[in-house]
Amino acid sequence: MMNNEHIPVLLNEVIDGLNIKKDGTYLDLTLGRAGHSSEILKRIDKGLLIGVDQDDEAIEKSRVRLSEIRDNFILVRDNFVNIDSILSNLKIDKVDGILMDLGVSSPQFDDQSRGFSYRYDSELDMRMDKRKELTAKKVVNEYPLEELVRIFNEYGEEKYSYSIAKRIVSEREIHPINTTFELVDIIKRSKPMKELNKVGHPAKQIFQALRIEVNDEINVLKKTLIKALNHLNHNGRLAVITFHSGEDKIVKKLFKDLTVVEGNRYDLPIESKKVDYLLITKKGIKPSEEEIKNNHRSTSSVLRIIEKI
Repeated sequence: MMNNEHIPVLLNEVIDGLNIKKDGTYLDLTLGRAGHSSEILKRIDKGLLIGVDQDDEAIEKSRVRLSEIRDNFILVRDNFVNIDSILSNLKIDKVDGILMDLGVSSPQFDDQSRGFSYRYDSELDMRMDKRKELTAKKVVNEYPLEELVRIFNEYGEEKYSYSIAKRIVSEREIHPINTTFELVDIIKRSKPMKELNKVGHPAKQIFQALRIEVNDEINVLKKTLIKALNHLNHNGRLAVITFHSGEDKIVKKLFKDLTVVEGNRYDLPIESKKVDYLLITKKGIKPSEEEIKNNHRSTSSVLRIIEKI
């Protein structure tokens, strides 16, 4: 396993955007290695930080890191889709800020045993929660051709989804596809040379698609966004960082639907529909060139923030 330090994406923008109060209650639904949470905790000497992650290692590493700052935090190992029960168990209904930093964390990505990366030869896994049964190996070896094509198209936006899926099905009839490098080899043999010569790894989009499927990330995101908004205090804010265009479209559409009032066709001076939310980020915030240079994994990130009014 590599011990690369996790660099929180858009850190200053998140901290500024959450408009943190010293006595506020803040919920980090994607704790990771507490990169964002550490900075939140430094600013709430009289408040409470709640960190949630489904990865047991993330919880333990973060506990050590946060304990060096203050002790006014609670960590919960769970999927963030269970936000209702998480807060209910803590006898908390409303919070002042919620953060969702989507995708896989750098330590998970750099842990060869987790099977998230096409850079290491390891068993195809990709589970964020190792207690779950569905793995990338199961998807690759058992899903029908049509489902593989759909996943690669929807979640990976892969131009050669059909040819890759067809070769996977053909190869697995000979022997199971067990490792990341076996899959990478299949992907490379499914693409024309002009694609292989382009910048970027040829397996990136397929690996992304498999990870999203294994962890049911799109469905979980849709459910969690609505639940999170319901737990915001007056003037509370929800900040969401996405790394995938499909995720960003979901967040962008929901935030727009909640904050934009369409005018009537004759522009008559009638009372408009009341909105309960204010869009803090008119456009998605993207990392600076300097941040991308220092942390290439921030390249595709987009931050959107909404406030309950």
